[in-house]
Amino acid sequence: MVKRVTYRRKTRYNTPGNKFRQVKTPGGRLVVHYLTKIAKGPQCKETGERLSGMQRLRPKAYGRQSRSQNTVSRAYGGTLSHGAVRERVVRAFLTEEVKVIKRKSQEKKK
Repeated sequence: MVKRVTYRRKTRYNTPGNKFRQVKTPGGRLVVHYLTKIAKGPQCKETGERLSGMQRLRPKAYGRQSRSQNTVSRAYGGTLSHGAVRERVVRAFLTEEVKVIKRKSQEKKK
């Protein structure tokens, strides 16, 4: 037989933020334990893909975490994906190479 429980909060509708789990206490009562919503998780600002090594938490929970848990030990860690960082590094290297080649060609003309 299915036992019924009542909501403990104001909202009495089956909304996404009102999901719960029925838990039986050691005293034998059946109570409601509210579940937190599953977050989408942090995403790369450039590519839009999910960042690896980062937890999927609700926004407030990130504030409660320490800095070492909030970032990845890499340049732009926790903001850009590894692919985006790699692309930036390669682009910077190639632009520097172009500058060097232009400088050499100007010296040859002189």
